[in-house]
Amino acid sequence: MIATTYQNAAAFLQRAQAMLEANEAANNLMLGICFRLRDSPERTRSAPYMITVEDEAGLAIAAVMTPPHKLVIYGDRSDLDQALEVVAQNLMATRWEVPGVLGPTEVARLFAETWAKVSAVSYRAGMRQRIYALNQVIHPDPTPGRLRLAIEDDLDLVTSWAFNFHQDAFGEGDLALAQETAQTKIAYREIYLWEDGEPVSMAAKGRPTSHGIAVSLVYTPPELRRRGYATACVASLSQLLLDSGWQFCSLFTDLANPTSNSIYQKIGYRPVCDFNEYIFSAHGLSD
Repeated sequence: MIATTYQNAAAFLQRAQAMLEANEAANNLMLGICFRLRDSPERTRSAPYMITVEDEAGLAIAAVMTPPHKLVIYGDRSDLDQALEVVAQNLMATRWEVPGVLGPTEVARLFAETWAKVSAVSYRAGMRQRIYALNQVIHPDPTPGRLRLAIEDDLDLVTSWAFNFHQDAFGEGDLALAQETAQTKIAYREIYLWEDGEPVSMAAKGRPTSHGIAVSLVYTPPELRRRGYATACVASLSQLLLDSGWQFCSLFTDLANPTSNSIYQKIGYRPVCDFNEYIFSAHGLSD
């Protein structure tokens, strides 16, 4: 097994892009992160960790981590135990702190087990997610309002909604990080609002890859839900992105939220693969 770590995303992509783009929608997160590292390095706050592991059969594993975020990992072979061990040993040798791992169901589970063994930490299952992709919008019934780009005057609102989104999705929020996210995404023209007299829902575009782009940060305040606003917002944004030349849109959902999974499928999103998250801790028992 040959492990190669990379100082820049361009070199990592030169080696891993072909494997990742063989299933581009499934790898929209890793590809999107690496394209951003390559094209907009000012948007990343800390040095990334990037590694590939290969053998005589070719590339087995690709992994990327941008602290403080979790390791994102991918491999499409059945015999990954040794390659995952190589990644874990490299992380230990280079003293990276790994808060967790995110990847296709089996790969993420195997790495969590391997990291727990190598580093003597415990792990627990985090969010179970599903990646969806869309290449044609099924338009919902008309909903009052219109889609518009968020502007600087919307900063306070978008900050509040970004904070609430993370509270809802992850059970925790960081107001300073929410404001930074809002400022950056508004500056890069990535946040859209559904407006019905006033803003009532939000969605963002981001992480462009070679052929697709992700939809994220979908949020509607609780008192405005069940009126079709989020559905209209995501459907309209998805159509706008397709009309702009993207071949597909992708998004992540929490499998514990049947409402959002149902809504996205009704407007044309189709399951691609499941992603599991594992969170590491120095104490406690593994799940």
